[in-house]
Amino acid sequence: MNIAYLEGAKARISNVPVLINLVSRRVRQLNSGQRPLVKPDFPNMERLDIALKEIAEGKLTAEFAPVEGAPSAAGEAFKRLFND
Repeated sequence: MNIAYLEGAKARISNVPVLINLVSRRVRQLNSGQRPLVKPDFPNMERLDIALKEIAEGKLTAEFAPVEGAPSAAGEAFKRLFND
């Protein structure tokens, strides 16, 4: 595993469990035949390193969906602002 790519990916996605899930899903996609979004450094570059490089370069991102029934921080702030 390339430590520079790992540190770059952690700088973009600081939540480690989310980073692990994103890398895992992307490695599975690469293993099933999807093309890399970045140019590999060398022909036999590990798929793990390719996924980390994609994240570090901003080609892959994570989007968080709101949880049903759980109030968002913005929604709570709005309620406090106007209901007090």
